[in-house]
Amino acid sequence: MEFWNSTLGSGFILVGILDDSGYPELLCATITALYTLALTSNGLLLLVITMDARLHVPMYFLLGQLSLMDLLLTSVITPKAIMDFILKDNTISFGGCAFQMFLELTLGGAEDLLLAFMAYDRYVAICHPLNYMIFMRPSVCWFMVATSWILASLMAIVFTMYTMLYPFCKSRQIRHLFCEIPPLLKLACADTSAYELMVYLTGVSVLILPLAVILASYVRILFSVLHMPSNEGRKKALVTCSSHLIVVGMWYGGASFMYVLPSQFHSPKQDNILSVFYTIVTPALNPLIYSLRNKEVTGALRRILGKHLWPTQSTF
Repeated sequence: MEFWNSTLGSGFILVGILDDSGYPELLCATITALYTLALTSNGLLLLVITMDARLHVPMYFLLGQLSLMDLLLTSVITPKAIMDFILKDNTISFGGCAFQMFLELTLGGAEDLLLAFMAYDRYVAICHPLNYMIFMRPSVCWFMVATSWILASLMAIVFTMYTMLYPFCKSRQIRHLFCEIPPLLKLACADTSAYELMVYLTGVSVLILPLAVILASYVRILFSVLHMPSNEGRKKALVTCSSHLIVVGMWYGGASFMYVLPSQFHSPKQDNILSVFYTIVTPALNPLIYSLRNKEVTGALRRILGKHLWPTQSTF
């Protein structure tokens, strides 16, 4: 094991899941396919929401932001992991590691908050439909999005700077897919116990508080849905909300294990698997979960494809 003293010019070596896998080529091909799916599905969903005027409503505005965050999050991590494996060069500079950590924390934190705002949007739409366009007017929607990005960015700046100020004098190897706080702190040669406690408490707050808002919103939604007189309205509400709950479960499940589970229960292999799940798998599946059972999205996609691929036909 190589020991070193860190300086701004030094770098790290990322030893991720591809290096620890028994079938690295197959896993690399799978991750590449998932990344391609994430790019295609999120890009297509963003295009549909932008181009179809019928989707210019609060629910799809927030969904478009979620797709943008997913697209950026997986792009921060996946291409480097794939190219590192192909080129057999897993190094990352000190500055590159800090920048990757900042972007991952920003995008992850923004998604935490946005999912809570999306739950509130569904609560207002189902429980207060007559006042929906008042409670979810454009200024409120922009406030939700700006709050998600700004708060997450501020948190990311603080934690990135504090983490990278530690002296790293142990192995250069970060046993993780990307630069993230918990595995990086294992390389520090100073006492990090107080900081790890702060990271843990912040992680619990950032994850659990939005999750509490989501659960409270859906308890109210469930009561309202059960009292709906129309079976069609009940079915539509359940389809929309179930899609959101699946996405919430996938995102918060992986992130909670990473940041809420105490450090003594972590292992490098487990953390690598979890990081792949919430930074690669979830961004690839989110657009499919939201769009496959959503007639408005699939209808908008057919209209856009029909307009551009078959402009002379009027059936779309």
